[in-house]
Amino acid sequence: MIGGVQVDVSRCGSVRVKRMIYPPGFNWAEHLSDIMGSKLCMHAHVGFMAAGQINVRFADGCVKQYKAPQFVAVEPGHEGWVVGNEPAVLIEFDFESETVGKLGLPSVHHHENGK
Repeated sequence: MIGGVQVDVSRCGSVRVKRMIYPPGFNWAEHLSDIMGSKLCMHAHVGFMAAGQINVRFADGCVKQYKAPQFVAVEPGHEGWVVGNEPAVLIEFDFESETVGKLGLPSVHHHENGK
């Protein structure tokens, strides 16, 4: 457990496949910010929301909702929190510090519609 989040990890070649279980009431600012030493999570997340809901706020104030069942792609520079009374379960594909480059993701949050 890290900051109340259950993390199960299995390596498959160069990717770590992780099951992250965020408990009800979890939020980045309260539970992980100090542990990670950063106001925002600076890691990209790509995977599948298998259960529950997480809202993610980016540095520019934009908020995105991810509710199961849904594909998830979150750029670095965000914080998040669980919505509701159900744990949020994310199956994540993680290339550690190379996730952004290997998956061709933007290095910061952007708006697809230009807003």
